[in-house]
Amino acid sequence: MFFVDTIEVSGLGNRGYLAGGERTAVAVDPPRDIDRVIEAAARRGVRISHVVETHVHNDYVTGGLELARVTGAAYLVPAGASVSFSRVPVRDGDRTVIDADAGLALRALATPGHTPHHTSYALEEGGTAVAVFTGGSLLIGTVGRPDLVEPRLTERLARAQHASARRLAAELPDDTAVLPTHGFGSFCSSAQAEGGDTTIGKEKVSNEALTRDVDTFVADLLAGLDDIPAYYTHMGPANAAGPAPVDLTPPVLADAEGIAARLAAGEWVVDLRNRVAFAEGHVAGSFNFEAEGQLATYLAWLIPWGRPVTLLAESPEQLAAAQRELVRVGIDRPAAAATGGPSDWVRAGESPASFRRATFADLAGRSRDGVVVLDVRRASERAEGFVDGAAHIPIHTLHRRLDEVPEGEVWVHCAGGMRAAIAASLLDAAGRDVVAVDDPFDKAEKAGLTVRRP
Repeated sequence: MFFVDTIEVSGLGNRGYLAGGERTAVAVDPPRDIDRVIEAAARRGVRISHVVETHVHNDYVTGGLELARVTGAAYLVPAGASVSFSRVPVRDGDRTVIDADAGLALRALATPGHTPHHTSYALEEGGTAVAVFTGGSLLIGTVGRPDLVEPRLTERLARAQHASARRLAAELPDDTAVLPTHGFGSFCSSAQAEGGDTTIGKEKVSNEALTRDVDTFVADLLAGLDDIPAYYTHMGPANAAGPAPVDLTPPVLADAEGIAARLAAGEWVVDLRNRVAFAEGHVAGSFNFEAEGQLATYLAWLIPWGRPVTLLAESPEQLAAAQRELVRVGIDRPAAAATGGPSDWVRAGESPASFRRATFADLAGRSRDGVVVLDVRRASERAEGFVDGAAHIPIHTLHRRLDEVPEGEVWVHCAGGMRAAIAASLLDAAGRDVVAVDDPFDKAEKAGLTVRRP
């Protein structure tokens, strides 16, 4: 008998896996906070004998090297990946025994496309594939994007994705479980997964790489590629060099004077509380990235890389969870932190700042004189419809383009409210009169606003 446990990394839209038999197991594409994987192995009562990477990741810092060091496991990395550390190079067709008693082995399958060296691993029981770890190759209904390595390689890698997906479909049984790393919110996916479980057989009838000819598939894939988070530039090099161990101990505590000093020095002070609480009261100049949202993705995307960050949390638990999220994208140590609320974080004699929240119905009922509607969604989202007359600056570029926001009272919206809250905090910190539209975009037309479509 074998098991496969999923290590959810929901904030980044990824999954890692622990798979094995009664005694030993393999960790696949583990997150940087390796204690979660070690705890999963302890619950199963197994030793981690192998750690494998499907590719050098572009969207997060891996825990693979450190997990292998701590556990003494063999570290398997595709042979074609250029890395600066010692590892076991894996080539197409290599077979690695995971648990001899259970008849479990991994068979490497070269599946270039997401990266040139990408490798999938079929988990075999008694010589028959029962699952396949597909990393950024065959995902649920789609494939990993091919444009993260080198622009000149994008079309070639897109064609390789098509061939790789078809190789998996041709060589593996229909009931083989497909276990991808990306596709659950990660920007490494060319589209987002619908549903959480799939098999080779299901993908044969639903996956665009398996239902379309190569030219149609490539044209549609390239046309649908979205913006690449800026921090991805730093992930591949960090993984190739070999990430350092993480330190999740509590950061230095900052009092109100310390917070003010850090703001004055140009550091980022990030309030992790929910957007409703932040709008009602916050430290002037601080930015709102909700701990329960896509904290790591959007903070890492927006912050100037290497800029010190101080975290403000409502509890030690929220702070600890945020630290864990951020180390996964290379924001290793907050410069400082504080817990509590605005009354604890502002200096004596000062009052918390605030701004208004509203709905699209409120906007529809407001005179547009002196009002700027700012859409901070991505261009691909705006292409499907936008409020007539709205200015457009995607959230991931707004901090560099604040001077482009027209004069007036700014009503900022996104698709649901989270990104609008981030944008509102940036504008508020810059001294603008801002209203955060905290409402699903599909309510705009229902509220009476004119929505333009192509």
